[in-house]
Amino acid sequence: MEEPLVDKTGEESLVVIEVKKQLYLAGPLIVGSLLQDVVQMISVMFVGHLGELALSSASIATSFAGVTGFSLLSGMSSSLDTLCGQAFGAKQHHLLGIYKQRAILVLTPVSAVVAVIWGYTGQILLLFGQDPEIAMEAGSYIRWLIPSLFVYGPLQCHVRFLQTQNMVLPVMLSSGITALNHILVCWLLVYKLGLGNKGAALANTISYLTNVSILALYIRLSPSCKSTWTGLSTEAFHDIFGFLRLAVPSALMVCLNTISLVFRVPYGLSAAISTRVSNELGAGRPDAARLATQVIMVLGVVSSISVSLAIVLVRNLWGHAYSNDKEVVEYISRIMPIIAVAFLFDDMQCVLSGIVRGCGFQKMGSYVNLSAYYLVGIPAALCFAFVYHLGGVGLWMGITCALVVQTVLFMSITLRTNWDKEALKARDRVSITSLPLDLAT
Repeated sequence: MEEPLVDKTGEESLVVIEVKKQLYLAGPLIVGSLLQDVVQMISVMFVGHLGELALSSASIATSFAGVTGFSLLSGMSSSLDTLCGQAFGAKQHHLLGIYKQRAILVLTPVSAVVAVIWGYTGQILLLFGQDPEIAMEAGSYIRWLIPSLFVYGPLQCHVRFLQTQNMVLPVMLSSGITALNHILVCWLLVYKLGLGNKGAALANTISYLTNVSILALYIRLSPSCKSTWTGLSTEAFHDIFGFLRLAVPSALMVCLNTISLVFRVPYGLSAAISTRVSNELGAGRPDAARLATQVIMVLGVVSSISVSLAIVLVRNLWGHAYSNDKEVVEYISRIMPIIAVAFLFDDMQCVLSGIVRGCGFQKMGSYVNLSAYYLVGIPAALCFAFVYHLGGVGLWMGITCALVVQTVLFMSITLRTNWDKEALKARDRVSITSLPLDLAT
């Protein structure tokens, strides 16, 4: 199918080149994803200094929004990792813009459904036994978050569109501008205008809108996107169900693994390897895809150890960013070491899931996450937390068990991957999509 990728004399130089490629992608993606998450973190920090009730309600609302909305949209948009990545590798550049439009078309009605659910957040939390005062405050906070849903989906699609073309610096810069602006917006709405937690929630929408506007303007004006963005196309309305075949399992992969939303270093590595694998498979270079997976595993181990140590070292400082309450600060300090252990496994499974997305194995990945969390993680968490009375630490121990299972299963999938076969499948996927509609059907 292709010439051998390496010989003994050139192997070392190819590894170095691959490391540079992945670090070039991962570095800005790590920073960019951290800055995107900072938007919600800053909002909670501002609210936290309004009082304990405000902090509790905003934290619960943010968690609920993440699991039921933001992770769902992020997961569905991650199907573009496969579609856009393989199309770009195969030099079918016009397909990237069509895929992006198709994704936005699908995510818009999904956002509307989630918005209805968010409207009843207070009642849902009461149903699960949450304190009435906290539940009502959380419901109020999340209702003011609803407009952000309809901006967050397109934002994720724009990010994936650029990321799969190796254009990661614009994503980092736009996220940085947005994060800095968000501090000012939060201060104005929360304190200056006196909107309190409602202002913090509304600030998220303003900041996401700022971010997506910057990226849309870049895509429209940059010469680098001329071949991949050719304007609006009716082809975006075609093969919606084909998109959903990847989007739904992608959403399940993310929704059943929301811990990866907390730690953005492995996310950056995961996005980088997803881009590298999909690009190389689309270009018909299976050996290059295999080498990329070997390199990312080493980088994943190094990053997981480094960040886990950092988590332990700052365990006594982290709580002060969210609250002035001594008990809250001390509790966060106690739970951080177990979170550091969880991160060791989360890093590797997150990196391996990037390989899975790059290959187009989202359906298999969703099965892995279902079994890891529902058969292992949740029962273990309930046992540790309530049978052995370990509380929050027990819940994190259960999550860690799920992460271990994920890591083992994803590693097994990666090691058993037939790269030559996947390169052929990628070529077929892009070829069918690029056919005229009457021939493709």
